[in-house]
Amino acid sequence: MIGLCLASGVLTAFVATQDFTLRWTHSIEKIRWEEDWQVRIDDAHTSVLRLVEGRIRGSGAGMEPPEGARLIDGVWHYPVGRDMAGVELAHSNYTAGYELCLPSGCRPLADYLPGLPPAPEQATSIRLYACSAPPEGAGALQDTRRPRAPYTREGATLSSCAFSLAPRLCRLRRAS
Repeated sequence: MIGLCLASGVLTAFVATQDFTLRWTHSIEKIRWEEDWQVRIDDAHTSVLRLVEGRIRGSGAGMEPPEGARLIDGVWHYPVGRDMAGVELAHSNYTAGYELCLPSGCRPLADYLPGLPPAPEQATSIRLYACSAPPEGAGALQDTRRPRAPYTREGATLSSCAFSLAPRLCRLRRAS
């Protein structure tokens, strides 16, 4: 089974889901932004994250709806359909944190990585990527409101990500 892996420094966790939504509030405009994602296997048989659709609850500095977006009940909806190997998100006390939404509800992304401060003084990043389920009994996080201890992968590394004022992605990695 494939699912969603999260990493920040040496902290890692597996979340048993193939569909999720990332939510956050734009750091300057204070407007909600949401993206629907899927964990899937691409045509090359590689685990990837697919950005399916985005939603913006307004527009402003650096967040204009892309061409082809539809305004539905005051929210801009736009299809994306892009596969990526992973995505890194800024994590600092200068911006509101991201939320990970699963069928069981939404929680702060940092909650899935016990030991990661909710708003660190020193900017860091959280990497999301598709991965295989850990071995049985390794403490994988399930799609519940109370996660168990995270699964830790030995030797996991996370490349550094420069801090930006916007909490959006600091770097996108396209799948090959």
